[in-house]
Amino acid sequence: MALADQTCIPCRGGIPPLPQERIQALLKEVDRGWALNAKGHLERAYTFKDFAQALAFANAVGSIAEAEGHHPDLYLAWGTCKVEIWTHKINGITESDFYLAAKADRAFEPFQAKGG
Repeated sequence: MALADQTCIPCRGGIPPLPQERIQALLKEVDRGWALNAKGHLERAYTFKDFAQALAFANAVGSIAEAEGHHPDLYLAWGTCKVEIWTHKINGITESDFYLAAKADRAFEPFQAKGG
């Protein structure tokens, strides 16, 4: 089953973050562009032809986040939406973070067809 087809599992805390080996393996399963930032969070910037498309994408990711109960930080600017994901309860990365990243990638697909 693809990462985007998995359901995010709410974290109650008390679990360890994924080890680096597993994070590196999962990074190979999401679209190019995802990387760990300086804080150790998953991050990707998506580009669009205009502000309206970036906003529509941010809203799409927001709807996914609400449905999954797993909320990324979204940074919106003209022609760009950056998505930053980590599991707040453990201040680290879990498999659910990769599920959400893959769901964001899937939400981006229609925008690529529109020249985003």
